[in-house]
Amino acid sequence: MVLVIPLLTHGAQVTPHDSARSSPVKIRALLPLGSAIAATGLLAAGMAAPAQAAKPKFAIGAKMAKASGAKDIVKFWTADGGAHFKAAKSASVDWKHVPKIVSTGGPSADGRPTVIPAIGAEKKAAGKSKNLNLPKTTGVIFFVGRDGQEYFCSGTSIQSKYHNVVATAGHCAYDTDHDSNNLDAWVFVPGFYDGKAPWGVYVGKQAFVHYDFNVYEDYDRDYAFVTVYNGLKWDWSKDRAVDVGRLGDNVGGQGFAYNLPLGQKVLSIGYPGGPHPDGDRPFSGWRPKWCYGTTSGRVVAKEFKVSEQIAIKCSMTQGASGGPWLLKYKSASRLGYISGVTSLVADFDGNDRIDANTSPYFDGETAAVYKAAAAVWSGKLPL
Repeated sequence: MVLVIPLLTHGAQVTPHDSARSSPVKIRALLPLGSAIAATGLLAAGMAAPAQAAKPKFAIGAKMAKASGAKDIVKFWTADGGAHFKAAKSASVDWKHVPKIVSTGGPSADGRPTVIPAIGAEKKAAGKSKNLNLPKTTGVIFFVGRDGQEYFCSGTSIQSKYHNVVATAGHCAYDTDHDSNNLDAWVFVPGFYDGKAPWGVYVGKQAFVHYDFNVYEDYDRDYAFVTVYNGLKWDWSKDRAVDVGRLGDNVGGQGFAYNLPLGQKVLSIGYPGGPHPDGDRPFSGWRPKWCYGTTSGRVVAKEFKVSEQIAIKCSMTQGASGGPWLLKYKSASRLGYISGVTSLVADFDGNDRIDANTSPYFDGETAAVYKAAAAVWSGKLPL
């Protein structure tokens, strides 16, 4: 089960490399976290039109929730002024050993750089904005662990045939410790802010994860794409649920990009809530936070079977897990391309402060998992 874990305090070595070699630096902590653009813009930058993905190699999880029980899940989370939202802790993965980390070279693409446009951006270009407007697509994932405790991660709506898919970290959707994806009462709340659910609550139906994450707990494949039912809001004056429609119709859905070279500038967004290694807790998990960073390195962490993750400089802590790394994000449209999701955090300079986040490298196999989820219908809920 995905569990809150203590912070690592042991030292380890990391040697980051980008196109030019850099000196080894100290690392004190690595933790699994638990926070309209036209395609022509990227094509002009040397990216090819969508290429054929690698042969699918994914695991289809059993249903997270039956349609008949989804209404009760929404009522559970929103009852008593969202008391269960407030009780949730930032989620992470249980561990037994301190990982050693190095960074050498970069991951290998298995095809041409490829992009899939966001919902609403398929045929039009975005305007310009001087301010950073965070996307409506990003929100908080809540679920109940086997210990009965409420937990949270981050996630975002992504382009799909039926406008019903959430992208997140694999450990925020699938219980590798028990070989089951049945994380109880799993929901996604887009635009979550100070306990509010402005666009409704979306109950998870089915999680799609990579075979290697499912079977081998390989964090190079720590991503998941989850289909969700239509969103619900609870009308407490009449004690009944109200269908608010499909996720993508309400908040949009980010595009998807894979097989990208290192050196990409991305906007990472999440809901961090955990402390730094020194005990300081600057984030509440109740409001979205963000980092701009440039992808670099190849992170290796044996305890998580990681050999090809990528990293950016970022101080977000636990809770930001599953949050999107958005390429070519435009504030005017609030859309971009998901090119990664936050998986691990690290203290590179050894000062007991988180200063880096990592993501699995998105390649053709990632695209195969995503496309499998993107083609599945969820439907309405019985009210």
